[in-house]
Amino acid sequence: MNFDVQTTQSPGRLARAEAPSPAAATPPPLLPAPRCTLLIVDDEPAIVALLAEQLSPEFDIATASTAEQARRSLRERPVDVVLTDLQLPDGTGIQLLDWVHQTAPGTARVLLTGTARIEDAADAINCSRIHRMLLKPWRGEDLIATMRGVARTLLLERRNDQLLGQLRASHEELEDHVRSRTRELEEALQQLQAKNQILEKMALTDALTGLPNRRAIELIARKELLRRARTPSPIAFGLIDADHFRAINTAHLHCGGDHALVWLGQKLQGSLRAADALGRVGGEEFMVVAPATDRAGAEALGERLRYAVAERPTLYHGVTIPVTVSLGFAVCPAGAVLNYEALRKQAAAALSEAKGGGRNRCVTTEVG
Repeated sequence: MNFDVQTTQSPGRLARAEAPSPAAATPPPLLPAPRCTLLIVDDEPAIVALLAEQLSPEFDIATASTAEQARRSLRERPVDVVLTDLQLPDGTGIQLLDWVHQTAPGTARVLLTGTARIEDAADAINCSRIHRMLLKPWRGEDLIATMRGVARTLLLERRNDQLLGQLRASHEELEDHVRSRTRELEEALQQLQAKNQILEKMALTDALTGLPNRRAIELIARKELLRRARTPSPIAFGLIDADHFRAINTAHLHCGGDHALVWLGQKLQGSLRAADALGRVGGEEFMVVAPATDRAGAEALGERLRYAVAERPTLYHGVTIPVTVSLGFAVCPAGAVLNYEALRKQAAAALSEAKGGGRNRCVTTEVG
C-alpha cells in the first residue's frame, strides 16, 4: 500500500488552508476519462469549498460535514475516493476511513490533517489502510497531483481486476471447451471402438449362419492345441458336410439352399456341449472343435449330430427339405502331439470315407 505525506510547511495545527499560488502550473490530466467520484468530508465550509474548487475539474464532487453524513452518503451510492479531515465533530477521520475500509474496501481513502503526529500516521496506516495522507496547508498543484495519483492507481487496480476477471472467465470458458471437446473425443472413441468390435466380429462371423467363419474356427482350433500342450488332454476335430446339397440348391434355388444351411447350423449348434465350437468353413461344410474328447466321446458326438439333422426335415415355404450329413472326426489322444494341419487332414480323410460309405454316417479315426 502506498503512503504519501504532502506538505510545504513544518507540521502544526493551522486554522485554514492556503490558497494555491497563481503562478503554479497545473499538470495535464493523466486519466481524462472516466472521472472518479470524490467525497470531501470536513466541518469547515471554507476548506470544503476550496477543495471542491481545486478538484472539481477532475472529480465529481460530493461533500459532507460530519462522519455520519459521510456514512449516509456512502450507503446511498458508491464513491471512488473519500477525502476526510482528521478532526470531525462526531469522531475522527481515522475512524471514518476505518469504517470505509470495512464496508467499501474498493474505495480509496485519503486523510487530510493539520497535524502530523506519528501516532496519527500509524493509526491511519494500520487501521484505516489509507492510500495517501495530506497535510494542511497544502499547495494546489501538490493536492491535484496527489489526488490524481490516487485516482490513477484506483482506476489501474480496477482495470487490473477487470482484466483478471476476464482472464478467469476466458480460462473457465477454455476449460469448459476442453472438457466438452474431451467428452466429444471420448464419445467418438467409444463409437469407434464399438464399430471396430462390430467389424472385428464381422470379420470372424459367417454372414449367413451367424457362426464363426473359417478364419475364426481355425483360430479356435489352434488355441485349443496350444492349451492342451500345457495341459495334456485328448481333442477331436470334426468336418461335417451336407449330403447332396447341390440337389437342394437345384430344387429350391439358392434361397432354399440358404434356408437349409441356416437351419443346419442351428441344429448342429444345439447338439454341442458348451465347451465345443462350431464354425462354417465354406459352402455346406462345417467344422467342430471338441476339447477333452477321446475316441468314444467323438463317436458319441458324431452320432448325436447326425441324428439331430436326420431326425426331422426342415420346411421351406411349406415344402419339406430333408437334410442329412456326413461326418469325419480325427481324435488326438492326450499323449500325442499333432498340429492343426495334420488333424484337419485326418478329419478330411474320415469325412471322405463317410461320404464314400453311403453318406448320412460318421467315421472316427484316432491319430498320433
